[in-house]
Parts: sequence; structure tokens; C-alpha cells
Amino acid sequence: MTGTPIANDIRRLRQQQGDMTQQALADACGVTRQTIIALEAGRYAPSLELAFRIARAFNLGVEEVFRWPE
Repeated sequence: MTGTPIANDIRRLRQQQGDMTQQALADACGVTRQTIIALEAGRYAPSLELAFRIARAFNLGVEEVFRWPE
């Protein structure tokens, strides 16, 4: 199945958190820095569990971090 990748605001949200590093977010979510890099670049769609972990790291809901472009 091909489709539009899930868009996200991870980079912007990290910067709003006082320049949170990719490594700090990765550590908070239990993934590698390379995973965060791939997500920010739009090369990887997170699992539902990871999407919730990332949203929780920012104290936000999933839909405040990720978008399905229409």
C-alpha cells in the first residue's frame, strides 16, 4: 500500500521544549536517535505505540504531534 506519509511536528516541538535534543527524545521514548531522525525527515511512520510515547514526551495528544495530510 502506498500513500501519503504521516506528517509530524517533532522538530518544532523539540525546539519549543528548550531545544530538546534528538537523543533526549529518543531516550524518553525508548528508541534510537536514528529513529527520531527518520521520523523528522518523514522517512518513517511510527507504530501506534511509538506515536503515543512521543506525544506523551511532549505532554500532548497524538493528533497534536502527527497529522494525516488530506
